[in-house]
Amino acid sequence: MKHLFIVNPVAGGKDRHEYVAEQARLALEGSADAYEVYITTAPMDACAKIKAEAASGEELRVYACGGDGTLNECVNGAVGHDNVAVTHFPCGTGNDFIKMFGEEKDRFFDLSDLVRGEVRPLDVMECCGRYAVNICSVGIDARIGTEVHQYHDSYVLSAVANLFKGIAQPLTVRGCGMDYSGGTSLICACNGRFYGGGGNPPTAGPGRFYGGGFNPITDSRPDNGKLEFLVVRDVSRLQFIRLVGKYAKGRYRELEKFITHLEGGHLEIDSEQDLVVNIDGEALWSKHVNFDLIPGGVNFLVPANMAFFHPETTGGHETREFVHA
Repeated sequence: MKHLFIVNPVAGGKDRHEYVAEQARLALEGSADAYEVYITTAPMDACAKIKAEAASGEELRVYACGGDGTLNECVNGAVGHDNVAVTHFPCGTGNDFIKMFGEEKDRFFDLSDLVRGEVRPLDVMECCGRYAVNICSVGIDARIGTEVHQYHDSYVLSAVANLFKGIAQPLTVRGCGMDYSGGTSLICACNGRFYGGGGNPPTAGPGRFYGGGFNPITDSRPDNGKLEFLVVRDVSRLQFIRLVGKYAKGRYRELEKFITHLEGGHLEIDSEQDLVVNIDGEALWSKHVNFDLIPGGVNFLVPANMAFFHPETTGGHETREFVHA
């Protein structure tokens, strides 16, 4: 088995290469397993590296040493390869995906704990040709997040500017029992629970999403074989200001007049104008947006015996064994 540590040199605003290399050496001390510390040099470099390594058929464990963007690249490289498992060794500032694990998220910071962990099959979302493991969104939140760099790296200024530009866009939304055309303020597709919580604004840039921290569906999880969606209809500026706090805290059930909750495996959106699409914190632009579930689409390495995967009331979920090519 090989351990591949993917290091984003700018995650968290500093180069963690030497730190990761030392932690990897200590975690694997005495092990016969091979390992490599790889520093990315360009967007999606991690994805290409993982696919190339996976082609050998050797059992491969990939550690995303950065933030949520690094994790997303690693997931995109791992999907479709049964001999690959990916995990997150947080070195960024957001680390939104692992917040889902509550207090147990701290175990991901212990590399010795991770290398001795267990592999779980997690659902993946395909959106506009890219894979996501956490949350995707379209609408006012994505526009605010991607335009931060235009407003002196201020989330507040970007929010104010976009509120004055207008909140809703005319969209057609189909899937999960919905067939709707009209003004739409925001659509969120949840596989995980938290988004928009990180990134130093100066490093965000025009292709990155930077937000204020949202937990729209508090009990969503990436191993239940379904996606959950929130569709926020056309609302006024005042209504948006009043509801955004509840939306951020997962209190959408109190806002049924404005927010529709959907569950399923497919939702598609059409627009006459390009939409900003937030995909696990990465930004894309498209007039047609799809969210499609891939059940158990990626092997994910987690610390052993996490309560999240072993609830006492159900006896836990089945772990996945590697399939060697």
